[in-house]
Amino acid sequence: MCIAGAVAISVSACNTSGSKTLDTPTSGSITISVDETFAPIIESQIHTFENLYKYANVEAAYKPEGQVMQDLINDTVRFVVATRQLTSEEKQAFEKLKITPRITKIAVDGVALILHKDNKDTTLTMQQVRDIFTGTITSWKQLDSSAPDAPITIVFDNSNSSTSRFIVDSINQKKPLPGNTYASSSNSNLVDYVAQNRNSIGVIGVNWISDRDDSTTTSFLNKINVVGISTKEKPSSEDDFVQPYQAYLAQGTYPLRREVFIISREARAGLGTGFASFIAGDKGQRIILKSGLVPASMPVRIVGFAQ
Repeated sequence: MCIAGAVAISVSACNTSGSKTLDTPTSGSITISVDETFAPIIESQIHTFENLYKYANVEAAYKPEGQVMQDLINDTVRFVVATRQLTSEEKQAFEKLKITPRITKIAVDGVALILHKDNKDTTLTMQQVRDIFTGTITSWKQLDSSAPDAPITIVFDNSNSSTSRFIVDSINQKKPLPGNTYASSSNSNLVDYVAQNRNSIGVIGVNWISDRDDSTTTSFLNKINVVGISTKEKPSSEDDFVQPYQAYLAQGTYPLRREVFIISREARAGLGTGFASFIAGDKGQRIILKSGLVPASMPVRIVGFAQ
């Protein structure tokens, strides 16, 4: 016999074969799909959430952005973390299913350009960045007459990643990447490749190099240089170049900025809703602040720092 009761933190359903416990905002199990460029920060979010709610289990699958969005469309997961909103085709797919996804902005992130430690060309203008990624500039000597006449190798974490899409959409204005572009198998391998190859330029999410209290971040920064970028056509001083630090992301002065969203198709108040609310709430936003990104819903104090 089934007895229905109003219970705040647990929901159960009864059937003839027994009872099945459904997940709630603070309990149960759920798998989410996450753009792999945000693995460090989402791992921190999950760790804190599960420590607060002992009966909650969140499993994150870290994948290239294209696969993440496909998981959402295919109903493999109930929510995803991505750096873009739905395309018109994706919206139409959900309309056919009579589902209205909920989209929550959780952070402002950036795309960083990284170089070998011995590469001295650590400042670029936005025009030079465009010329590199469209194939107009293919040699380091084109940037600096004193540099070796060595071909530039562009490296992404994955050919289907959000960073490669960002460059094509926002920098190249839909023009394809040049033939000197290659894909690594992970962000860690990307950093290692750049650290070992002087002529390479890597493209990585700021999340991987922004939390200086994290040992992985410290290890990465010891291996590479981060490029400073100027939006001015003819910069007059070093102050015209900015790196993807939190202050510059918050001010909007770092040009390679992007927003981070949770997109949920969950139709009820389940664990996906609870975890999304946690990330968008005070504790989750403080984790984002500590990571070096810009939280979406809390003020960021701009402080000076030595470079």
